[in-house]
Amino acid sequence: MGGQMTEMLRGTLAGVVLAVLPGRPAHGYEITAWLRDRGFSAAAPRGPHEASARHAGSGRIPGPVDRGGRTHVEAIGTAHRDGGAPKRRRTAFRPVAVTALAVGLLAGAIAPATVTAGAAAADSGAAVADSGAAVPKDAAGQDRPELRKAVQAFVDAGLLGVQVRVHDERGEWVGSAGVRKLGTSAAPPTNGHFWVGSATKTFHATVVLQLVAEGAIGLDAPVAGYLPDLGLDRRITVRMLLQHTSGLFNYTGDLGPDGTWVPGLPSTGTEWLDNRFRSYRPQELVRFALSKPAKFAPGTDWSYSNTNYTLARLLIEKVTGRSFGAELKRRIVGPLGLKGTVVPGDRTRLPGPYAHGYLRHQDAGTWKAADVSRQNLSLLAGAGDMISTTRDLRTFFSALNGGELLPAGLLTEMRTPHPKSDPLYGRYGLGMFVQDLGPACGTVLNHNGSPPGGYAALMYGTPDGRRTLTASLTTGDAAFDLAAYPKLLDGLVKAAFCGGQAAG
Repeated sequence: MGGQMTEMLRGTLAGVVLAVLPGRPAHGYEITAWLRDRGFSAAAPRGPHEASARHAGSGRIPGPVDRGGRTHVEAIGTAHRDGGAPKRRRTAFRPVAVTALAVGLLAGAIAPATVTAGAAAADSGAAVADSGAAVPKDAAGQDRPELRKAVQAFVDAGLLGVQVRVHDERGEWVGSAGVRKLGTSAAPPTNGHFWVGSATKTFHATVVLQLVAEGAIGLDAPVAGYLPDLGLDRRITVRMLLQHTSGLFNYTGDLGPDGTWVPGLPSTGTEWLDNRFRSYRPQELVRFALSKPAKFAPGTDWSYSNTNYTLARLLIEKVTGRSFGAELKRRIVGPLGLKGTVVPGDRTRLPGPYAHGYLRHQDAGTWKAADVSRQNLSLLAGAGDMISTTRDLRTFFSALNGGELLPAGLLTEMRTPHPKSDPLYGRYGLGMFVQDLGPACGTVLNHNGSPPGGYAALMYGTPDGRRTLTASLTTGDAAFDLAAYPKLLDGLVKAAFCGGQAAG
């Protein structure tokens, strides 16, 4: 990638600092400068907190570690439990062979284990779809050591668990590292369900553009014409929602027009933890955002805002007369056979199997890890509330980029980046980022994400849809080195799309 780091996940895996930064930042002072330069805050201690709330659920920001009501960026080089020596996390790494790809015993720092074509079922006891017979020994030469190494590196740095799926001309490789749940040794299920955060936005953008293709919605029509009861500025168009150029305040918190931080609804740290089962209606989220001043006149600038995609959901539901979940099932989930993709509404439980995610926080001077596998993500309706699997994300993103879901002209619109968009993951189009990895690797399209705590999702693909990388990451009770994350994700993306180059 010409020495340039890949654009980062930038999500809140609350409880552990998960830095998802674009470009080159590799040290704490560089990250502080990076945040400051992008307007999060002129004061370094305040900037990460503001960034976290601003992009909660978006998969775009570093997450804070809550310390007794204060937000603190943790940057510790070794995963450890506070008050003790560094602790080596027991890891079970279980790659899965699919379409004749094989996995042998791991070498190096990972203790050898029996390699099986699947991980154990989750707590619910549900069957594992990827399970099967042991991998034949004569297939061992097709192992993907560069992927195994890149996945394991996340756990070595302090994440609790990782599950990854890579699909390319060699077939499909699936693997996991770390553990499914604190206090256990079972690996994360490779077909596990997880909260996908802002990957939700790509699904919504796709449905909106399908309605555009059918003539039910005008891409450059005023949104107020479809949703007259909300009192929207009539200059805001459908395109501006999908492109983040509406200027609407982000209801999870945002910078005001004068550059000062304006708090939003509870979306980070212990404030979110205490409210994580609260239900919100999409109209409630939008009206909260509209009670705040707009950031800029519609169409004159770019600013990532969850409000845009909550409005996109309301738009879909108004035009079709059906719930978004029903419309998604009719248009995408059913035709593509996405068996693990859910629009949960007020439901708080992940379907089994799943890996547990935790929010690391400090309570009365003691570090604790709260299991946040259950959470009500109506807080991020349309913007970050969906559940899926690595298999389903791969199938969806491959079909989308392969031209199965949209006409060519609208797919081109979706991939046309806005020049003022923040260069995270690349530049933003309509519901996806367009990222140039350099001459050796080419262009990838992506939309990553995370809810306010515990989980993050990766969704990458090539423009022809033939190569994809999808993943879920979970956090536990270990501190995480903020500065290490860009290199970790850079290594994984390069392993998937750049012939296994070493991270630069």
